[in-house]
Amino acid sequence: MHNKTEQQAGVWYAAFSYIIWGFLPVYWKLLQQVNADEILANRVFWSFFVVVFILLLNKKGHIFIGTLRGLIHNKKQLAVLTTASILISINWFIYIWAVNSDQMIEASLGYYINPLVSVLLGMVFLKERLTLAQYLSFFLATIGVLIMTISYGQFPWIALSLAISFGLYGLAKKLIKVDSEVGLALETLVVMPLSAIYIGYLVAEGTNSLFADSWPTTLLLAGAGVATAIPLLFFAKGAQRIPLATLGILQYITPTIMLLLGVVVYHEAFSAVHLLSFTFIWSALVLYTLSRTKLVATLSLKLKKEKGMHV
Repeated sequence: MHNKTEQQAGVWYAAFSYIIWGFLPVYWKLLQQVNADEILANRVFWSFFVVVFILLLNKKGHIFIGTLRGLIHNKKQLAVLTTASILISINWFIYIWAVNSDQMIEASLGYYINPLVSVLLGMVFLKERLTLAQYLSFFLATIGVLIMTISYGQFPWIALSLAISFGLYGLAKKLIKVDSEVGLALETLVVMPLSAIYIGYLVAEGTNSLFADSWPTTLLLAGAGVATAIPLLFFAKGAQRIPLATLGILQYITPTIMLLLGVVVYHEAFSAVHLLSFTFIWSALVLYTLSRTKLVATLSLKLKKEKGMHV
């Protein structure tokens, strides 16, 4: 019963993080006049201090220090943590650059491909098993993504880079056995010094936007820490409670919101091909969701009984 409650909580945590991520392009669009590298540096820098503040607020400072000391002696966990930090930094940079270069559709495509990568990684590395209905949903989603990819007309390197980097990040999060908030603080700690050095370099060169541009820009750059830390904390809590395959399917929330933003708010084209692709993807979502409920289990049991009666 406790395990079931944990999984339900994990689903809600993950879903909330994906909803926030879906609306983040609006935030980055407000910083369109700032280079992606400076946005990334500020995002990492301020995220670290936001998470440390949350740790102190929750009286977990001693856990952070203890975990950090333990990682110094656990080379394997330290390597996984460092890898996770690098992967999420790469993902952030490509994502920000894509959104502010008016390539939101390809960015959303990346997050449609990402669940397929997560499901594949879960099966290969974590030996997670899927039911027949779940395999079928995976197949339908793959068709939908392929239609969108082929219709794009060229190799979608942005989409694939986003999908692979975040898929591997999700896998790394499953392998790091630390408190979610502590884990995020450690991840940002790994790359924060580099971000601080880069921000200092921009200040020395006189090309910085932080504290040099308008106050709204400065506040948005500093606020990137909050906008980053909150969904990542919820994602970490979700990733530790639910199978990677379930995590993968929930990720469709983010690109759906992104595509809707692109069409409704930023007036990007939505073709018949997009509609066809959506049909396959949403069919996969419905099928997968039903496969996780008692309804399908009841129907399967009923079919088995009927088959037994006819033998």
